[in-house]
Amino acid sequence: FRSNCFHFFLQGKGGNKPLQSDKPEGFLQVERILTFQLLPKIIKRRVYALKRLQLQSANIEAKFYEEVHELERKYAGLYQPIFDKRRDVVAGAVEPTDEECEWQSDREEEELAEDLQKKAALEEKQAESAGADDPKGVPEFWLTIFKRVDMLEEMLQEHDEPILKHLQDITVKFSEPEQPMSFTLEFHFEPNGYFSNSVLTKVYKMKSEPDATDPFSFEGPEIVDCEGCKIDWQKGKDVTVKIVKKKQKHKGRGTIRTVTKEVPQDSFFNFFNPVKASPDGMDEDLDFTLATDFDIGHFFRERVIPRAVLYFTGEALEDDESDLDEEGEEEDEGDFDTTVSI
Repeated sequence: FRSNCFHFFLQGKGGNKPLQSDKPEGFLQVERILTFQLLPKIIKRRVYALKRLQLQSANIEAKFYEEVHELERKYAGLYQPIFDKRRDVVAGAVEPTDEECEWQSDREEEELAEDLQKKAALEEKQAESAGADDPKGVPEFWLTIFKRVDMLEEMLQEHDEPILKHLQDITVKFSEPEQPMSFTLEFHFEPNGYFSNSVLTKVYKMKSEPDATDPFSFEGPEIVDCEGCKIDWQKGKDVTVKIVKKKQKHKGRGTIRTVTKEVPQDSFFNFFNPVKASPDGMDEDLDFTLATDFDIGHFFRERVIPRAVLYFTGEALEDDESDLDEEGEEEDEGDFDTTVSI
């Protein structure tokens, strides 16, 4: 259930994967072992030497990714002033200047169908005639993104929406030098009537070294664990649980009483209370849940946070769909998989 984190950095490194065989994996493994064992002893000896060289290469590759992580951390500091300005504009803390609002939208408007132009003009006129109640910042900026992105929309429940209207920013922090590799997602909320936390966090722990028991499976940094945070809910506002009332009959007296009980319910905010991996790694459902969690964390970090405005407008969704279409076409042509997780 580990999730590779650096496929975005060097997509295509390593070339295409070979054609997939129709033979069962277990059969292929036995076949490979038998084929190797049948080699002359002197050849096997040299192959072992080649594998030692391969292990040295994997260790160098691990160092490479550690430096990539440091480079990410460095550039995160350069991006931050831009993201801070984005936060202030979204929240309405600052009003951008006329110069900052200039955008080549004339050609985009010309490309709109005539009926859409009329509809947009009518809505703009109605908004202007509504009076001086100008909205502050960009209302429901992050909630709109959640609704637009399928992966996030699947987590979203109706009772989550009023809370996410108070979400002001999502940021990512990378681990400091000499610390175990990790990144932290921070969800910043304005004061609200649901919980007292101003920031909710989710830490994703990563590993960037070959596994001692299977060193040749190393393909770059992997998310191996995650930790959420405690949400300090206001009384009666916890949307991760619901109150169920049940009638109970006393066996002796025959009287009936009503018992209330809290039971878990689906909510985006369960994201901050992740499950832990099964000790023996044999629970497939649990592992699938963790793998999905890791994918979501990675998606926030690599897609949503850097390109938030494009997900708000929907432009990034078109790019994502184009990427998926291209991958589908490439896989159809000879069943090649050209996306290499690194």
